[in-house]
Amino acid sequence: MSRARSLLTALFCVFCSVTSGAQKPGKEVRLLFTGDILLSRQVRAELERRQESPWKDFENLFREADWVAGNLEGAVGPPEDCLPSAPQDPCFAVPETSVTLLRAARFRAASVENNHASDLGAAGRRQTRRALERQGLLALSYEDSPAFLRFGEITVAIISLSAVRGRDGKRVEIPSIELRRKLRLARRLSNLVMVSVHWGSELIDWPTPEQRRGAEWLIRHGADVIFGHHPHVIQAPECVLGKPVFYSLGNHLFDQKYPASKEGLVADCRIVDGKFRCGGIATRTPPGTSFPRNLGSDPSAEQALSGCEVSVSQSFTAGGFRLRPQASAPGMDRSILVLEAFKEGRLRWKTRPSSLVSLEPGRLAGRNGPELLFALERHRSSLDDEEGLRPYVYALGPAGLIARWRGSALAWPLLDAGLLPGTDDVICALHRRDSFITLRPDSAGTRVAAYRWNGFGFSGLEDTEVVRRCRELFDAPD
Repeated sequence: MSRARSLLTALFCVFCSVTSGAQKPGKEVRLLFTGDILLSRQVRAELERRQESPWKDFENLFREADWVAGNLEGAVGPPEDCLPSAPQDPCFAVPETSVTLLRAARFRAASVENNHASDLGAAGRRQTRRALERQGLLALSYEDSPAFLRFGEITVAIISLSAVRGRDGKRVEIPSIELRRKLRLARRLSNLVMVSVHWGSELIDWPTPEQRRGAEWLIRHGADVIFGHHPHVIQAPECVLGKPVFYSLGNHLFDQKYPASKEGLVADCRIVDGKFRCGGIATRTPPGTSFPRNLGSDPSAEQALSGCEVSVSQSFTAGGFRLRPQASAPGMDRSILVLEAFKEGRLRWKTRPSSLVSLEPGRLAGRNGPELLFALERHRSSLDDEEGLRPYVYALGPAGLIARWRGSALAWPLLDAGLLPGTDDVICALHRRDSFITLRPDSAGTRVAAYRWNGFGFSGLEDTEVVRRCRELFDAPD
């Protein structure tokens, strides 16, 4: 065994019995998010040469935090597995032994959504997730977003995405139908919604117009804070629509040598007495090393976000029950959710595991009727042989959910659906342009329709004003 491997193993063993992320005594929850982390190229060489943790200067800070995460650039696997690309595009192949350092430093999660996450293809993505999970870390991916974190009675959701195309050609558009659904589910089932987003232009120290428009859209659709990365330099944080936005946290652990790329910012956010506030901790990487130094509180970030206080939202209640999702854990299938129902402070029941996409309460049977839940779940149907979104209606009983409508389709294949704001009984639906008779999932365009629950199913509404409002809900053209 090499000396470097022995050191990494020893460092992990020192910290393997430490549980970070548990709520500290008192009411404060402290959440940290760093910028870009590289564990290959010259950083790997320095790790092997120095045989010590790059986070020695952050031991106290990370120990005091309830949760620490960052953006991991690259994929776990050997360099020979790098996918072909242009000569100027580096491939960040990460040795699995280096991943143990994240756990040893008390990281609890890492975003795996960036333009280098696919450097080693689909196999590299799987290997990266498995390597993180073996160390007890959450791999924050778009596919499995939102992830749900638990700090005492507080549930925090986090969505991770990359708007920058990688070697596999994949990226997430802002806005997009799927991203809006993820934000809506996160908003419904958590007290606070965080978004980690890879975006912007490299080495540009101001946000692009696309970043600014994207930040406003994310906030309007449910984000409480945005952690941005990719430019490799700091882009000053701002208070946008009353929410803290870190456009770019810069590099955290990286081997770039441009002066601006040696400066970084750690988002330092706290939940205290129902209020959420963020500041920043400045970092600097000295010449001749990739290991960052902790410079303490960043005055400019603190000033920019001083008036940016967010009220933590109330927990989701329906039918007299408080509903919350089970916390995400490494290794679990996060496409399947289980909800816990509490009443008078006691756990009364849990839902069956389901591929829940959306959940909204409403008095679908009329103002004097019981509160029901309108849900979207992802299932394969024998009728169309597609795995798609299916609407469900549930009543809430003393022993659990009672299905009133089991996933039968609406008029056309479904892209999204939800209650029309300001109503309790009108469902707005965004459909594909094809039909169940002739399925063409890739058909261009969409159609919007409105429905009302009739006790046995859904009846279409021809009210032009209601349909117009449904179009606005989905930002759909006329």
